Amino acid sequence: MQAIIKLRGKVSVRPEIKHTLELLRLHRVNHCVVVEENGYYAGMVKKVKDYVAWGEISEETLEELLRLRGRLEGGRGKRLTEEYLQEKTPFGSVKELARALCSGEVKMQDLRDYKIKPLFRLHPPRKGHRGIKRSVKQGGELGYHGDKINELLHKMR
Repeated sequence: MQAIIKLRGKVSVRPEIKHTLELLRLHRVNHCVVVEENGYYAGMVKKVKDYVAWGEISEETLEELLRLRGRLEGGRGKRLTEEYLQEKTPFGSVKELARALCSGEVKMQDLRDYKIKPLFRLHPPRKGHRGIKRSVKQGGELGYHGDKINELLHKMR
């Protein structure tokens, strides 16, 4: 599984890049989506690489995201709770859901059947970004983080 976080705004962005960000459901800065690793998403990420940070998300970080930032559709964005998962889904806990997502049994898109949003709204990172105009190799935040994306997600929890 890969986490993709939008770090830059949409001012002066070419239309094809803006469209790709919309397809990824990244409409605002500090929004995050979790997608499977395949060629379809790899091509999309390659196109928007100058506006997002991405990398492989761990099961523990995904569980933390679901617990703190998981929301339900409709209304005022109610929180995802253990009780809701036990009543309305085949998953007994947030940990089980995170394990199923990481193993590939379930996709984030499939969670819409259970009224769970496939998007996470994150806070700006604690202690700030290292820079949103430079890539990771140049000392910034944009681009491929590998498993270091978990540290960025923890800062943005």
